[in-house]
Amino acid sequence: MRKHLTKAIIFAGVLTVATTAAAQEPGSATRQRKATSDSSVTAGDVAKPNSDQSGNPKASDGPFTDTPRPEGSKPKALAEVSADATTNRTEPNSEESAIVPYYNNFFITYRLGPEDIISVNVFGQDRYSKQGIKIPPSGRISLALIPDGVFVNGKTVDQVAELIRKRYDEYIIDPQVSVSLDQAGSYRYSVVGDVGQPGIKLMNRRLSVSEAVAEAGGVLDTGNKKKIVVLRKNQNGMLTQIPVNLSAVYRGEAPDSVYLVPGDQVIVPGNRWKSIQKIMGFTQVLSFADLFRGKL
Repeated sequence: MRKHLTKAIIFAGVLTVATTAAAQEPGSATRQRKATSDSSVTAGDVAKPNSDQSGNPKASDGPFTDTPRPEGSKPKALAEVSADATTNRTEPNSEESAIVPYYNNFFITYRLGPEDIISVNVFGQDRYSKQGIKIPPSGRISLALIPDGVFVNGKTVDQVAELIRKRYDEYIIDPQVSVSLDQAGSYRYSVVGDVGQPGIKLMNRRLSVSEAVAEAGGVLDTGNKKKIVVLRKNQNGMLTQIPVNLSAVYRGEAPDSVYLVPGDQVIVPGNRWKSIQKIMGFTQVLSFADLFRGKL
């Protein structure tokens, strides 16, 4: 009787344990699935910082935006220079082609004259080359094997090089001659009137009226910037007047587009203040004369 009672108690205990385990199993499975889901979301957030919770990529201005790409395609390399940086980049050749003609055109068309200094270079023939030749008033320079010299006044450096090449062709096989202008001294212009330093100036580069006036010390307080005149001699010997409103140029209302040529004369007239000064000076002279005659 005791054996049967013991077996019944053991069987009831085992049945109770089995029932409890079966009741707890769905909850544990749910917790396990939730833990797995949480871990996957966390891993996704770490792997895709620019994606939202649904896994879709977010819009981003940075270079690391996680955007989908077709299968088999290679990822694009990040640009080393931004668009703004490449915009400000200019090729040296384009910069040179834009600036050099502005200065070189003056020397390409430059006509040689007295006081100019040039150099003659004969490639591979140092004894025929000559540096620092100052052109005399006669305009004729002397070179080796050319006893009568070469007349250069009124010619460009390319024309002089061609003349020398023809003369040396008798002594040298296919001579390569180049002539360079080292210093310009024959091109001159003048600025007179109400400027700081009036006088005759050397033109060693292309000059506009505003630059010429600036190199002459600028317009004085008694000068009229609106009525500047450039006198230019024509081929027939007559003078042409070219008006320049330098005041409008300074205000940006007119282009500084009048450039000087050799022999130009820039005249800066006086303004009303100068006229008043003249009247006051004349009045002082009359007062002194009256005092001298005893009328005061």
